[in-house]
Amino acid sequence: MNNPSLKGKPVIVGGSKERGVVSTCSYEARKFGVHSAMPMKKAMELCPDAQIVRGTRGEYSRFSRWVTDIIAAKAPLFEKASIDEFYIDLTGMDKYFNPYQWTIDLREEIIEKTQLPISFGLATNKMIAKIATDMAKPNGYIFVQPGMEQSFLAPLTVNKISGVGDHTYKKLQEMGINLIGDILKFPKELLERKMGKWGIELYNKALGISLSGVHNYHEAKSISTENTFEENTKDKAFLLKELVRMTEKVAYELRKDEKLAGCIAVKIRYSDFETTSKQATINYTFSDDELIPDMIQLFNQLYKSEKAVRLLGVRLSELTNHALQGNLFDNPEKKANLYKAIDDVKNKYGRSALQKARTVKINPSEPSK
Repeated sequence: MNNPSLKGKPVIVGGSKERGVVSTCSYEARKFGVHSAMPMKKAMELCPDAQIVRGTRGEYSRFSRWVTDIIAAKAPLFEKASIDEFYIDLTGMDKYFNPYQWTIDLREEIIEKTQLPISFGLATNKMIAKIATDMAKPNGYIFVQPGMEQSFLAPLTVNKISGVGDHTYKKLQEMGINLIGDILKFPKELLERKMGKWGIELYNKALGISLSGVHNYHEAKSISTENTFEENTKDKAFLLKELVRMTEKVAYELRKDEKLAGCIAVKIRYSDFETTSKQATINYTFSDDELIPDMIQLFNQLYKSEKAVRLLGVRLSELTNHALQGNLFDNPEKKANLYKAIDDVKNKYGRSALQKARTVKINPSEPSK
């Protein structure tokens, strides 16, 4: 998207024209109605003259980490909400310097170092900051002054509020609610009768109230599993089966939590209790077929064939919300549908209902934790 030859032209980043989906697009393409997660076929019908650029998962991961490192070096508290979205808590910083100018300076530093367009919204809570950021695109910024939250929101269409999808938007329009300010014309009790607890939440949001806090990125949890074998073993084929089984397990948990992992680790404890582990940074993913080869590579780097293994463990870390980020990857629609179908079966019949073929002979009596 930073290619000078494409400047000012409609550009769509995505997969194949027949089966792919749009991962992102230039603002010139958005004028035609193109948006992320749209099927590429539909996008090309709307904007047939668009230039198609195939995205690479590795580049997204690399730039995401680059921006994360810049923010981590400056911000007192930040949340990485997705691969390309961050929240920064600047509470109390006004005692020392101007938070607005600090944010402008941070934006300029990121642009200078990465050459990426950066938009931000500065506000008293996450909801308004998110809406302001979307309005500031492309490559701009908006400061919603404290006390101006309600007047800022009032003229905006109600679907600017996160969680108001097409169905809810249509229902609100039928009630005569088109703008966020219209919500406040209705008694809370009526909204609650019509929409339940969501009606009360909408009313509070229209007032500019949002209590969602910034969750420290450094406190993001990892997902891991370990297996201590009943008998120490040198059987590499068995160990690899177990490694695949455990990777499937943590990948399932990852998708269940709607996360992507950016770091993996393998742990081996031998019969003499020597314990070794190795981790590697990977392109953000939630897919078994991408995690398993990397896990096997780490295992092979660690494994000492002359020693019997007592314990094997795997861990996924550097977690971030995937939201629509799965659409940034190759064949996202096909892969996402495949894993959704697999996970639906596991949710209904248990995690062992579907397994990789190489794992089906694992002894179910082996203890794991």
